[in-house]
Amino acid sequence: MNERPVRFGVISCADIAWRRTLPVLAAAPQVRITAIGSRDPDRAARFADRFGGTPVRGYRAVLERDDVDAVYVPLPTGLHREWVERALLADKHVLVEKPTTVSLTETEDLLALARERGLVLHENMTFPHHTLHAEVRRLLESGAIGELRELSASFGIPPRAPEDIRYRPELGGGALLDVGVYPVRAALEFLGPGLEVAGAVLRTDPASGVDVAGGALLARKDGVTAQVGFGFAHAYRNTYALWGSLGRLSVHRVYSAPATLRPVVRIERQDHVEELTLDADDQFDGSTGAFVRAVRGAPPGDVWAMVEQARVVDTIQDCATVL
Repeated sequence: MNERPVRFGVISCADIAWRRTLPVLAAAPQVRITAIGSRDPDRAARFADRFGGTPVRGYRAVLERDDVDAVYVPLPTGLHREWVERALLADKHVLVEKPTTVSLTETEDLLALARERGLVLHENMTFPHHTLHAEVRRLLESGAIGELRELSASFGIPPRAPEDIRYRPELGGGALLDVGVYPVRAALEFLGPGLEVAGAVLRTDPASGVDVAGGALLARKDGVTAQVGFGFAHAYRNTYALWGSLGRLSVHRVYSAPATLRPVVRIERQDHVEELTLDADDQFDGSTGAFVRAVRGAPPGDVWAMVEQARVVDTIQDCATVL
């Protein structure tokens, strides 16, 4: 017997929802979008026309509906704590855009609440769900670059318009929380939990007070290190590289790969350069699919990474030299 589709309500008509997440959810046979909430009724209606569901004015009305099993929350990060908590207290599973909250304490509190109520809280950090990274792990385990010595990871974008929410501290703005979480997560994916922050620098914007650039050195107990860089004041860069005892492996466009992109893995050794072109994959389908499976009873797989990511980001903020 087929299970009933997971019925989704959407809280906020954000750009990422329109471009990447809702097209995947609307196309999934195991999902039905039943309500889309916005403070702007016309915007809710436009989203509902494209993705289905009933347009609803405001966010609270979505949580009060009996035909909503789970909510998708693409609000600005600074609003996540309030609305994820409200959703969990309304007995809804939650798919929330990255990062889950602005701090480790808030993230742990929400995860504890989800466990207490038997609900799933899943962070929509999509790139780890791309099949590219499983192939990179296979190459590492096969000895393609020898023993891993260092990871370097960067995500930078050009400056945004002054009114962009990324420059609003009360909404959880700043480069570390917006783009810095990606290279931090890449370090955790390949070096594992328990990374220590050996040093960090954050550069702030005098007008807004948020950090607009930064970097950190992370270290594992065995001496393997990760250098992460991020910012809003850069030429576009979106990459990670793994440096081993015998060679180096690098990949580009790793954090926001389009569903049609065929990633290229470059392996460089002293006397050999090789490029492997992999199959295209939709990382948003991978992430939302993992959430739906967890709602239906499968073990959630990324809770440790949500907590470790929040811990490392907190530590970077606490110990960074601020310029």
